[in-house]
Amino acid sequence: MKRELPYFQIDGSYGGNQDWFADEFMRGGGCGAETACDVSVYLAMHKNISRAYPFRLPVVREDYVAFSQMMRPYLSPRPMGIDRLDIYIDGFSAYLRDRAVDCIALAPWEGTRSYEETRAVVRRQIDAGMPIPCLTLRHRAPSMAFYVWHWYLITGYEDFDDACAVKAVTYGSWRRLDLRTLWETGYERRGGLILLGDARA
Repeated sequence: MKRELPYFQIDGSYGGNQDWFADEFMRGGGCGAETACDVSVYLAMHKNISRAYPFRLPVVREDYVAFSQMMRPYLSPRPMGIDRLDIYIDGFSAYLRDRAVDCIALAPWEGTRSYEETRAVVRRQIDAGMPIPCLTLRHRAPSMAFYVWHWYLITGYEDFDDACAVKAVTYGSWRRLDLRTLWETGYERRGGLILLGDARA
């Protein structure tokens, strides 16, 4: 089974791009803010939550860069990065509250959860039409080097009998990643997922 969320393009970029940000601190450490910006655009475009993104649609690059500066106080770069799920949830939730978006709730899915549980929750989230912010910290697999200490989005999956591939979005492009490889980092301290849901449920 294969499911992918609809997404958006900005000047040929698949979603936003951290390299566009206005200053070197955001370009180097604004990955958390970038995923929150993309999720906000997604909510406005595909969930009809217009207050989530305070600019015109379709998205243009100039507005997206201005939006990243609005998001910066909520998910600002810091020496160790946004390296815990609760930091991300606190920041993005505060942004949504300030925008009067009260229909979306954020919940942590810790990296200590099993692969099988995580495979199931990824399917549930994507089937429900929700993108998934994902944090990877250290990782032993060379194929995951690009994603070390990084926030990115999962926006689709393809399930096989013995494996699951996910669509990972970052820096204005996407790749297919094996979910088991992504999840089983080889380190005790892991990142995790942010689950978006209906706050009224």
